[in-house]
Amino acid sequence: RGGNQPVKNLLTQKVEITSQNHGFAVDLESVKKIQDVEITHINCNDTTVEGLRHKKLPLFCVQYHPEANPGPHDSRYLFKEFYSMLSQG
Repeated sequence: RGGNQPVKNLLTQKVEITSQNHGFAVDLESVKKIQDVEITHINCNDTTVEGLRHKKLPLFCVQYHPEANPGPHDSRYLFKEFYSMLSQG
């Protein structure tokens, strides 16, 4: 929990600074068993799952606050990705 949590985007290999406030996490081994879901983000401090996406459907999620204000803003691109999914219908 807290601000300034480093999260690695496994798709781009970039580290994003995030704001978090969760006390629970998705079990990494459970996700690996689901064929059409992939892990997209991992916490750099404790390797908890921070993001998932469906391989076939236009679905993704993160377990942190990309909308955090006054910051950090490293994950604002997620909103553009979401809007793009909506426009593709």
